[in-house]
Amino acid sequence: MPITTERGMAVVTGASTGIGFEFARWAAQDGYDLIIAADEAAIHEAAASLKGLGVSVEAVEVALLNREGVDLLVQSIEASGSSVDLLMINAGISVEEGFLDQEFPEARKIVDNIIVGTVYLVQQVGKMMRSRGQGRILLTGVMPGSSQALYSGTNAFISSFASDLREELKDNGITVTCLMPFPPEVESFQRADPPSKSVGQTEMDYAAGVARFGYGAMMNGEGDIVAR
Repeated sequence: MPITTERGMAVVTGASTGIGFEFARWAAQDGYDLIIAADEAAIHEAAASLKGLGVSVEAVEVALLNREGVDLLVQSIEASGSSVDLLMINAGISVEEGFLDQEFPEARKIVDNIIVGTVYLVQQVGKMMRSRGQGRILLTGVMPGSSQALYSGTNAFISSFASDLREELKDNGITVTCLMPFPPEVESFQRADPPSKSVGQTEMDYAAGVARFGYGAMMNGEGDIVAR
């Protein structure tokens, strides 16, 4: 079933900074109202900036590490009364140490953020999309081997998950795109300073370019894509 072009709502995670913020900006420029989420107060600064594009923006400050965090975001989606047309998950997390040097709670946080939170959120919003017979999902990973072991490994899961989910949903009017940014510095760009602050122009240009590439691919219904 073809996806309609009527503008509705986009949900974007990791949207306070970098690539996630740029995803939200592209959606707003296309006329989508927004629910944006991140685990830091900067998400409210991002929302204030995006409101200047003439759309409705709700900011949800929440860590999407478990069912409780995702449930809070889903409650905001349901309370909005709008249908989700676009789900863009940008589960970036800063990694400073090698796997064997990490304390296990920190290692577990990477797994929970990139895998547990993503899978549960996709399942909850995916059911909403399936009931309507339309929707677009964009998941962001990294190129395999382009980061540290655990971060790269969890993102490899995202790539495989997206591929199989795409096949599973192909007859339900839902497309699944997996964006794999390159080079390896992508995680630092995902966690760059908020748009209201001064950051290196190269980082901002990179985030904007990757987001534009990924957003366009999602809107075209493409599958696995690599952004340089």
